[in-house]
Amino acid sequence: MRALPRLLRMLVHLGLGLWIIHFRFPRLSQVARDAAVQAWAHTMLACLGVQLRVLGEVPQTGPVLLAANHISWLDILVMHAARHCRFISKSDIEHWPVVGTLATAAGTLYIARESRRDALRVVHRMADCLRAQEVLAVFPEGTTGDGSSVLPFHANLFQAAISADAPVLPVGLRFADARTGATSFAPCYIGDDTLVGSIWRTLCAHNLVAVVHFGPAQWAQGRDRRTWAADVRAAVLGLRA
Repeated sequence: MRALPRLLRMLVHLGLGLWIIHFRFPRLSQVARDAAVQAWAHTMLACLGVQLRVLGEVPQTGPVLLAANHISWLDILVMHAARHCRFISKSDIEHWPVVGTLATAAGTLYIARESRRDALRVVHRMADCLRAQEVLAVFPEGTTGDGSSVLPFHANLFQAAISADAPVLPVGLRFADARTGATSFAPCYIGDDTLVGSIWRTLCAHNLVAVVHFGPAQWAQGRDRRTWAADVRAAVLGLRA
């Protein structure tokens, strides 16, 4: 009974998002588009029954590369609601119905992960965006985990921050029960989980809170990308505690 009204609100809000993209975005500046994406994401969390708790100092301007652990399909909504950013995502998402349209409108940069040449292209594009004072975001694990640990970070995309002399800001994501503080696995999307099943568990969850903890920015300071990625991962582990 809790899930069905939330599902209806979610579908209506998805439709509103598509309407905004097609009819409002052409008349908006980039700043206004970014604000609209953040507001839409924040309202979508409310439709899903998910509270948002933001800790730490939210970056107000770029250049900065946000590096977060990855738990769920919900992570992108949570990150956008906390602070609009341009995500780097796998290229097949661009062609997903509805989701691809929303992701592209939010400024997503797409990468063909199986192509080394395309990875280099995206790194150069990311560096250009950082030089243009933008806020980018990546999930360096490359896949989702269950939230109880953080997988090793892939270092390739950290090269963009080195090339642009931009900071990386660790971000710890966690889903919890708002009353007890215990970790919630409802939004997880790993292993044999289906997207539909994960969405349904999220809709059914009670007192679900998404915690976004922004840590202090780090500069490379002579570190190579692998060393830097490992240090950022250690910071993310601490932010999830």
